[in-house]
Amino acid sequence: MSRLAQFLARFFVRWIPDSFVVAVLLSLLTFGLAVLVAGYGASETIDAWGDGFWDLLKFTNQITLTLLLGYVLAHTPPMRWLLQRIAGAIRTPFWAYAGSCLVTGVCALVSWGLSLIVAGIMARAVGESFSRRGIALHYPLLVASSFSGFVIWHQGLSSSIGLVIATPDHFLQQTIGVIPTSETIFTAWNLGVALFVLATLPFVMASLAPRDDAAIEAMPEELVRESEVRREPASTPAERLGESRLLMALFVLCGLVYMHTHFVERGLGNTLDIFNFCFLIGGILMAGSLIGYVRIMISGGRVAVPFLLQYPMYSGIAAVMGASGLAALVIEAFVSVSSAETLPLFAFLSGGLLNLFIPSGGGQWAVQGPIMMQAAVEVGATLPRTAMAVAFGDQWTNLIQPLAVVPVLAIAGIELRKIMAYCLIALGYTGIVFAAALALF
Repeated sequence: MSRLAQFLARFFVRWIPDSFVVAVLLSLLTFGLAVLVAGYGASETIDAWGDGFWDLLKFTNQITLTLLLGYVLAHTPPMRWLLQRIAGAIRTPFWAYAGSCLVTGVCALVSWGLSLIVAGIMARAVGESFSRRGIALHYPLLVASSFSGFVIWHQGLSSSIGLVIATPDHFLQQTIGVIPTSETIFTAWNLGVALFVLATLPFVMASLAPRDDAAIEAMPEELVRESEVRREPASTPAERLGESRLLMALFVLCGLVYMHTHFVERGLGNTLDIFNFCFLIGGILMAGSLIGYVRIMISGGRVAVPFLLQYPMYSGIAAVMGASGLAALVIEAFVSVSSAETLPLFAFLSGGLLNLFIPSGGGQWAVQGPIMMQAAVEVGATLPRTAMAVAFGDQWTNLIQPLAVVPVLAIAGIELRKIMAYCLIALGYTGIVFAAALALF
């Protein structure tokens, strides 16, 4: 496994471009497939791409805020202290790789946004700890291991597909009704698969460590020095106002009152907006001051910029996939060879393929959900299992989807090409687990 990983690492370092370049290449590939396979006109393809380029602008802003607010929360002193304590408790490289994967996986079951941020922070914290202690650690594998725990996010509390079909008046209710999370996320089958991955994937990733010391790439020294920068204490009235704990406490109190109104008095559930609001209030509270929160937010700009740049590219790709009928062709090709027993497996495989072009759980479900759920009704397949199979496919290929890993790369300070080989091996292992679970249980 270690030799295979090093062979793939050399290959990807040489051949994999920046994630934005990958988005451009995927766009051109989609254009070609729409014209040559779906028979869509070239000018119509360009029109669909341009018309859909900004379709997800509101969602892009929401998701970017989720990542930024999660970044700030993970960088607050209490969270940094917790992560550094965890990093300091890790004594060997084997447990550095395995432990980082495990922590991210646990976070993924709580929140996909928090998981992505913690993946980058955890890799940085562990890398810094080992660098200061002079222990050799392969930083690209550490980052990949930390990111790979993200692969079970759809099986946890923030599963977009599981939450959508459990919401009254969702867009597929006439076809499948309302499916409660007790039949999807909180089934023994789903949780069992998630826990199996959580218990085994960390050891798979740790087994990929280079055996040759010459192949070990340590965390860059500039990243270690960057984390050691300290802020000067407030010296002017304006600066002291920004550091005021009373001002911060009043604002946080207003936020807590609103959350009580939302969840208790109005009896409303969690949405992306209220999720971000909770992250905002919690982050400010843990930052200790308003200006402290702003400083962390500014430092997280590098997390948001690549995402803001690339998400419209995938919005355009999704528009072409939908307008040309290319997405429907892919789904129907899998459905045409499916039975009631095999449809969940093929839903998983088609979901994994489509996720490379439409890397948004909600966006992909809008395209794939109607066709797959109608097929499940017609062949008599289990609706909750089929829906979760699509979710499995979506989370699975996130391991090699450049947009998904952008926040981790930005925080960890590393290039996509250096971690892709290890992510590909994680993809192969988890693909076997997910496919076996869908086919055999």
